[in-house]
Amino acid sequence: MTSNGHQLPAEPRSYWHATAPPPVPSDALPAASDVVIVGGGMLGCWTAYWLARAGLKPTLIERTAISWGATGRNGGLVRAGLADGYSATVQRIGETDARAIWDLSLAGQQLVGEILSQEGIDCDYRVGGSLSLWLDEATMAAGQRAAATLEAAGLGGTLLDRRGVQEHILTPLGPEIVGGLHFSDGAQLHSARYLAGIAAAAQRHGARLCRATVRGLTPQGDTTLVETDRGTVHASAMIVAVNAWSDELVASVAGVITPVRGQVLSYAALPPVFTTSVGVSATPTGEYWQQTLDGCVVLGGYRAAAPGQDVGVREMVPTPEVQDPLATLFPRLFPQLDGLRVERQWAGLMAFTHDYLPVVDRVPGLARAWFGGGFCGHGMPYGPRLGQLLAEAVATGETPGLLTPLRADRPSLALVAALD
Repeated sequence: MTSNGHQLPAEPRSYWHATAPPPVPSDALPAASDVVIVGGGMLGCWTAYWLARAGLKPTLIERTAISWGATGRNGGLVRAGLADGYSATVQRIGETDARAIWDLSLAGQQLVGEILSQEGIDCDYRVGGSLSLWLDEATMAAGQRAAATLEAAGLGGTLLDRRGVQEHILTPLGPEIVGGLHFSDGAQLHSARYLAGIAAAAQRHGARLCRATVRGLTPQGDTTLVETDRGTVHASAMIVAVNAWSDELVASVAGVITPVRGQVLSYAALPPVFTTSVGVSATPTGEYWQQTLDGCVVLGGYRAAAPGQDVGVREMVPTPEVQDPLATLFPRLFPQLDGLRVERQWAGLMAFTHDYLPVVDRVPGLARAWFGGGFCGHGMPYGPRLGQLLAEAVATGETPGLLTPLRADRPSLALVAALD
């Protein structure tokens, strides 16, 4: 059940949805709209917000509820950066484009705090910093090299030895932890309250939020017919922002943007333990967590334990193959941490690309239509800025130059795909 009484599908609820039921859009579907946005997730809600602030009265269409996909099932972390790391991305696409994409995420991170303050959105937002842990000497050496590259680019954090790490974690460390890297600007928030607040702000500024399932997009001259289970909308401009479901509406991204299931659990409330968000590579696919203001701990990761690493999986249902080993992480890293009781287990769909970078570009075959997706588990810092740039694209009819490194025909996508 949601905040306005609607019955939603039966996937296990995330901590975020259990503590703040997601709003279901209920505005009437119009016959025509200046702009139609498909998807009530991070990118869709932010694009609607910026368009509404510009006076364009967008129509956002969501088939379930606001934040029903990745955003309402994630770790609630906002930290600028690149999914595959700065050094690896520089090697893949060059320093100029890597830095430009990093700057998009940094601008998005900064916009979160600014707009939450301007719009008066209460979502437990705080800048508590972020900490990456190293579990052995080889990982620490690699981390120090990566940190040096970041420092040279003016993006560095603070190197910590074991004692420095202990200052941020209020329980004794296990013997594996040898050091880490701390960034003071990492933020945490309540994901469902956050996106519900952005959607409500968009609505206050003039956006229409509708519930319907979009079945197809058909060109009609300079407009697009948006065909839904509740009628057809004539759209003067289009944004497709459905991330893991992109290939359902944009056929050209099939095999380019791939759904990937991520799994998460939350522990019942504990006394304060973690003063920052924390990440660690206990497995090749990485783990992450934060302690919420009510003391619960939201922990995700261990995708490497799933068959095929859950790549291509579209069911938002947790599995014991991942959840069971995930629950062993804290006893391993923090053996004196008492009172651990798993309260919730859930799953959500991320979307990955071959080069670990988002794709934002025009929709082939449609006039004044753009899409965005493939955030590789890093959509939180990107959404605000990319939504702003997509709103600019709609207003001008031209794709902003800042989006060029994320275009669908970039060489790194073709190169890495060819090597897979």
